[in-house]
Amino acid sequence: MIYTVTFNPALDYVVRLDQLDLGGVNRASSEDVQLGGKGINVSWVLRELGHDNVALGFVAGFTGRAIEEGLARKGVKTDFIHLPAGLTRINVKLKAGQETEINGKGPDISAQALDQLYQKLDALTEGDVLVLAGSIPASLPSDVYQSILARLAGRGVLCVVDATKDLLVNVLQYRPFLIKPNDHELGEIFGRTLCGDEEIRECAEKLQQMGARNVLVSMAGDGALLLDEQGGCHRLAAHTGQVKNSVGAGDSMVAGFVAGYLETGDYQYALRLGSAAGSATAFSDVLATRPEILALLNKA
Repeated sequence: MIYTVTFNPALDYVVRLDQLDLGGVNRASSEDVQLGGKGINVSWVLRELGHDNVALGFVAGFTGRAIEEGLARKGVKTDFIHLPAGLTRINVKLKAGQETEINGKGPDISAQALDQLYQKLDALTEGDVLVLAGSIPASLPSDVYQSILARLAGRGVLCVVDATKDLLVNVLQYRPFLIKPNDHELGEIFGRTLCGDEEIRECAEKLQQMGARNVLVSMAGDGALLLDEQGGCHRLAAHTGQVKNSVGAGDSMVAGFVAGYLETGDYQYALRLGSAAGSATAFSDVLATRPEILALLNKA
């Protein structure tokens, strides 16, 4: 089974305006409420691609119930921990030429609640896949990703980590199956601005040497690069299309890669499906559908 963890999920309130007048009254031209959180995005696209999975994490209040109900309608199984106080956050996404985001804080997560998550993860067995994606709330210990991978070490669970800086670097000693920084995040890890494939590959190789089995680097309009654990280097150019939405594209890439690998065991195909999923979401107002993803896959 595939499991995703979202520590701080959200309802994304997406508002589109012709222009934004700060200090004035603004009227939306359209609005939408979407489920948010990187792990939840991965779960959504995995289900769209036909892969059952379980979304784990923490929810609270009526907004948390809305996330559970929305995922249930999609056919995504959930096993969230319900926090006794607070509200799952609401993020406001203002689209008026440029994108402006106001992200909520979210509820505090106690040590007892975190221990409940650990107990759920302790049930994972060989062949299961665990996706850890995104930042963590301030109420959690900074080494929570590291603690999870340490608990799962040696049990044959395929761990996928999509995070930044120390959250990512500190898990490498546990040999995660896949990590997915983008090129800017990769440069931040090494205190550099990366220019061109050679420098990106050099830094990706360093992360492999530090323990990552497979390193997938997303590069927005420049495509993607994958270093696989068999010594292969795969490079794909970006798909062509009109970018409408940057939210969830990286998560869609992770979902597509995991789906492609589980279906075939082939890293090149996994990269192709991941790239198609990421681009299809970028070309859509919301997370991509299966037909949109397969249309791009078949063009490659």
